[in-house]
Amino acid sequence: MPGGNLQTIGAAWWGRRFARTEAFERERWTTPDGDFIDVDHLPEGHVSPQTPVLVLFHGLEGCSASHYAQAFARQALKRGWRLKIPHFRGCSGEINRAPRAYHSGDFEEIGWILGRVREAVGPQTTVMAVGVSLGGNALLRWAQEAGEEAGRLVGAVAAVSSPLDLTAAGHAIDRGFNRQVYARMFLRTMKHKARQKWAQYPGLFDLEHALAAKTLQAFDDAFTAPLHGFAGVHDYWRRASAKPGMRSLRLPTLVLNARNDPFVPAASLPTVAEVPGHVALWQPRHGGHVGFATGGRRPEGPGVWLDAMPKAVCQWLASATGAGHG
Repeated sequence: MPGGNLQTIGAAWWGRRFARTEAFERERWTTPDGDFIDVDHLPEGHVSPQTPVLVLFHGLEGCSASHYAQAFARQALKRGWRLKIPHFRGCSGEINRAPRAYHSGDFEEIGWILGRVREAVGPQTTVMAVGVSLGGNALLRWAQEAGEEAGRLVGAVAAVSSPLDLTAAGHAIDRGFNRQVYARMFLRTMKHKARQKWAQYPGLFDLEHALAAKTLQAFDDAFTAPLHGFAGVHDYWRRASAKPGMRSLRLPTLVLNARNDPFVPAASLPTVAEVPGHVALWQPRHGGHVGFATGGRRPEGPGVWLDAMPKAVCQWLASATGAGHG
């Protein structure tokens, strides 16, 4: 499909309608502040301590049903890996209880989740983590903050189509076609959650301005920033962006961004000179935003058209960690 928009929209549309859907089991975890998150995972049956674990962090307003989550599930099944998909707060179909939501720099939440996974599987199990879009930026922010300690929890991380410069991405998604299609789609569900949060905590934020927002910048300024301790949208975007801290990454890291991503401008992507040698930058010309669909007739069925990216990412993670089949 020509162009980043068609590659982005086409992959999501195809994944919802034609790709095989994997069934998940769900666990509810109580957070340190008394809230909850829901974690979906593939049925595990009898697994050994040697069975690798892949943790997938979804993107803005995503969930385990997102086309990319399903594609990673298919790849985990083929490899015999365990897969866990934690939902950011409020993204599992039920509004969370605490006076907060989630955001692009939520590194403390990422660290708590990965710590709990490591505690459950033990020190000998290979754990890998992938973050998609917002989830990838948050994952990299965690790895930056954790420094050398990150390796105690995971062996390698990957960020896919992540807006590493939130200011550049925020301005891009709020313009022209992007604003009419992508921003409007995100704002529809985000405003619904804002109403629910206001019903729980009247006066927590400026509901009128949040509901009046026509751009993600305006919504982040009215809702996301004040709920999470930022002085405003510009403070949030600056402090939450992973790009400035890329040199502090200590883990084997893969950063995959298509250069025609509609709302992650190619000019905002990190260069080889800005990252250490153990950070791999994959920046293909095509792929859109979490698109990366491949064509051709294949006997495995239409869902395989969306599996090239997860296959390549999982192969890289396996090579970086030595993870084999479960």
